Amino acid sequence: MKEKTSTRRARRIAARIERELRALPALNAVTARRVRRRYSRILRQTDPEFVLSLAKAILNSTERRWLAYELIRNHDAAFRSLSEDELEELGRGINSWESVDTFARTLAGPAWLNGQVTDRLIRKWARSEDLWWRRAALVSTVALNVRSHGGTGDVARTLDVCRLLVRNRQDMVVKAMSWALRELVVHDRSAVERFLTQHEAVLAARVKREVRNKLRTGVKTPRSKGKRQAKG
Repeated sequence: MKEKTSTRRARRIAARIERELRALPALNAVTARRVRRRYSRILRQTDPEFVLSLAKAILNSTERRWLAYELIRNHDAAFRSLSEDELEELGRGINSWESVDTFARTLAGPAWLNGQVTDRLIRKWARSEDLWWRRAALVSTVALNVRSHGGTGDVARTLDVCRLLVRNRQDMVVKAMSWALRELVVHDRSAVERFLTQHEAVLAARVKREVRNKLRTGVKTPRSKGKRQAKG
């Protein structure tokens, strides 16, 4: 009975949040995050189980994955309570660049960095038949290496995942491979250079070009004279 009551409450709050978002005069990243921050404050002392229940209610009723994931990430007890099974349940249905990267950057990578999930789980994703889980494995390495998010550099685990996908030619995976290696450059240039040399024959041209640009110039796509720096 208590569990059913909690689930109903989570659904009510999920619906309330959605109504508030839809009622905003201008719905954009800035205004939407103001709503999320307010609910994070409201939920600060709430049991982690309820925060997870609310996140799942949001995932089941809307397309706002970022909101569900950020509510968990910004509730310390809820985030630290994540198990591998919970994490995979929260990632179920990832099917686009945005949904994968939101999942991997907000939850999966930080949970891996925090020791809450094993290398074995990330390797399983890298071997998945689903290209989006393969991308999630690579993007999860970003948390290991981005200093502003607590990453201190992890050559072994980053390159382990990269090796598993070194021959993959799917565009979303190739782009993620480039990203993973470029983030590692800051911590160990030599390791990245060796990786490129060792896998020269099988790495996608895009990966080699962008990572070598990063090694040489500090950016993946050097600005041409008179032209603006390309995004991406």
